[in-house]
Amino acid sequence: MAERTLGVIGGSGLYELPGLAAVEQTRVRTPFGDPSDEIVVGRLGGTRLLFLPRHGRGHRLLPSELPFRANVWALKSLGADCLLAVSAVGSLREEIAPGHVVVPDQFIDRTRGRQAESTFFGRGVVAHVQFADPFCPLLAGALVEAARSAGATVHTGGTYVCMEGPAFSTRAESHLYRSWGAHVIGMTNLQEAKLAREAELCFATLALATDYDCWHVAHDDVQIEQILEVLAANVDLARRTVAALVPRLPEPFPSTSCPCPRALEHAIITDRALIPADVRRDLAPIAGRYL
Repeated sequence: MAERTLGVIGGSGLYELPGLAAVEQTRVRTPFGDPSDEIVVGRLGGTRLLFLPRHGRGHRLLPSELPFRANVWALKSLGADCLLAVSAVGSLREEIAPGHVVVPDQFIDRTRGRQAESTFFGRGVVAHVQFADPFCPLLAGALVEAARSAGATVHTGGTYVCMEGPAFSTRAESHLYRSWGAHVIGMTNLQEAKLAREAELCFATLALATDYDCWHVAHDDVQIEQILEVLAANVDLARRTVAALVPRLPEPFPSTSCPCPRALEHAIITDRALIPADVRRDLAPIAGRYL
């Protein structure tokens, strides 16, 4: 049985894990451009870990500038079979206080200019994956346990609104999202989830609440200084959670009942004989066994 390889997309501090061994950095060239940064490869216990700073070291990339396809392609090509997204979010619910953790189970898409970064397919290949349940239930369940063991206040389930950014919400938008029943709002995770599904990766999000967006009249509107303070406090929590997740990872396919490793089984509807050779080459790490 192959070992699991956990890919983590998040802040640059996450690869500074106590006990992380055999650490090296690698730069991956992809058909979709360069990833956000070099990928840190290491081992924790018997598990391979791959870390990618989402916005690049020094936080250089806007949410709308992120090379989502290159990031997920690179992690998959290096052997990742499950993917954890660590993200700062605004809270849309009173009970989700700054400093709390949410492991969401649904998305609402409010992005506008990321169509090209939302799928690996096109250029002569059509695929339609199931996305009714965007998160892997087994990996999300293990993440809930890991976050609780790390000392976090964890909210299980909830809807993540993914907005375009980089500006925060207007007050009217914030109240609108609350009326829809949403729980948190962020700017990055939706494309990562869609691409992870196409790449047949188990996917879960560790959403770290930093503020109450701008709907909460008893709290100040979003201030970047306050967010950075909470983010700094959450870095250690995120590290502890990743370390606690490693021994809880679900067993690798095919022993697991998880559907994620079979997401493309019936999704590609294009006549294989008509798929261009260069597209086959580019998609080899993602869908090679189906092409």
